[in-house]
Amino acid sequence: METSSMTAFIVIGGYVGDVPDPILYMILGACIGSVLGWLWARDQINKKLDDLRDKTEDRARQRAQKEVREELTDSIRRELVQEYTEEAKEEAQTKAERIISEAEDDAEGIVKNAEIEARNVLSESRAEAEEEVKQRRQELQKIEDRHSRRESKLDSRAERLDERDKGIQRRSAQLDEQQQELKMEEANLEEREEELEEILEELSEYSAEEARQKLEEKLIDRAELEASQRIREIEQAAEESAKKRAARIVGVACQRYAGDYVTEKCVNVIDLPSDDMKGRIIGREGRNIRAFEAITGTDVIVDDTPEVVVVSCFDPVRREIACRALRKLIADGRIHPARVEEVVEKTDRDVAQVIKDAGEKAALELGIYGLHEELIETVGKLKFRTSYGQNMWSHSIEVGFLCGLMAGELGVEVDAARRAGLLHDIGKAFTHENKESHALVGAELAERHGEKEVVRNAIAAHHNEEPQESVIAHLVIAADSLSGARPGARREVLGAYVKRLEELERISASFEGVKKSYAIQAGREIRVMVEHGAIDDDDAQALSRDIARRIEDELTYPGQIKVTVIRETRATEYAR
Repeated sequence: METSSMTAFIVIGGYVGDVPDPILYMILGACIGSVLGWLWARDQINKKLDDLRDKTEDRARQRAQKEVREELTDSIRRELVQEYTEEAKEEAQTKAERIISEAEDDAEGIVKNAEIEARNVLSESRAEAEEEVKQRRQELQKIEDRHSRRESKLDSRAERLDERDKGIQRRSAQLDEQQQELKMEEANLEEREEELEEILEELSEYSAEEARQKLEEKLIDRAELEASQRIREIEQAAEESAKKRAARIVGVACQRYAGDYVTEKCVNVIDLPSDDMKGRIIGREGRNIRAFEAITGTDVIVDDTPEVVVVSCFDPVRREIACRALRKLIADGRIHPARVEEVVEKTDRDVAQVIKDAGEKAALELGIYGLHEELIETVGKLKFRTSYGQNMWSHSIEVGFLCGLMAGELGVEVDAARRAGLLHDIGKAFTHENKESHALVGAELAERHGEKEVVRNAIAAHHNEEPQESVIAHLVIAADSLSGARPGARREVLGAYVKRLEELERISASFEGVKKSYAIQAGREIRVMVEHGAIDDDDAQALSRDIARRIEDELTYPGQIKVTVIRETRATEYAR
């Protein structure tokens, strides 16, 4: 009995010490209730703070007493009562009271902490709510301020609109008054016009309509006569400038694209040792000829013509490089893409040296020193450039000589005249690359490389793109005309020449009143014979102008064509 009692006491004493008394149940209940109440109060602190303080201790005591009663049997209960003395009871009671007070203090602290935490949460929530309310009030205040400013603006705008409406109303009233006054004045004027018409009809013995018709007829006749006279005077006064302008426009157009000479001057024929060489030039699946065309920038035409191929390109320098390279490949016999690239690269260097040598030779022949390296190379490129069959390199040297001779006779600076003559057509080396006239391109190039202003102006002005500012500029124009116009300097395709003469006569004969037309001076002049009764002097002038315009629209020709209409008097016009 004592052993079982001690065992039970040890089990319970691990929690409450050595207190063997019914107060033990109260101690255990207080401890367990405090712990459970603290746990339960932590979760329910925000909902039922007031109920927690009253109900926690009662529930804990009841639960502890129930558990202790279930564990302790009646025998252990009797043994514990008999074993412990009154002193032990008092000591246990003292300890139990101390434990209960400590548990109550702990519970009160927990409750107070929970209350404080709840108050803190509540105060933070209130602070956040107050801050949010404050921000919303500020936003509402800003919105109200904006609305108030907008309302003030609208009010001021409405006031301005009201003032404007009042001003418009005042102006409309003034305009109405002015319109009424104008109507009254118009009525008065109509009455006076009717009176004047009646007076004039009585004096002239013509009605108003008849007088108006007579006056219109006289005015028309006088205007036509004055117009014809004025046209004749203007054309005579502008004849010299018209010739220069016509020459410039036609010259620029012809130099940019001479369609009649493309076949002769844009292709080169390469002789072959045999027709078997054509297959080697083409290569397997055409790879050799494609590589050659891509590297040289030319077109190689292989057709049924025996033992020849044709190289076609508008750029004369590229065409020369392609022809030389193709001749080397034919002579060597080894034709494949790698070999083509090697030969073309070497030929390019050879042609560049030929161009440089040609430029140096031209400068040496004219005794010109100090030319920029690029100007020398550009002059050399003219060796492969032609205009109407005339080689531009030879033409430039010839113009340089003529300019020098005339400058020496006039006492002008010979060296500058020769430089201007040699360089006057260097822009033609780049004509197909630029949209501007070759004279302006050449002048810009000369200026960029340090040539004098007198030389630059002579180059730019030799086709009247700029005014001639020196004697040398006029000498270049004269020398250029002499070199291009001398017999044999330039040639034209025979078929195109004959066709142009026929077209000139056909166009002239198509006009009413023309009896005969004759193309003379190698197609540079057309003489038109008109009927005496059908065409008068004024009509002859208009006819020459119409024929010239028709020729400009329908024909392509070098230089200019003089149109002469012959009656009792002759009227002349130039097709530009």
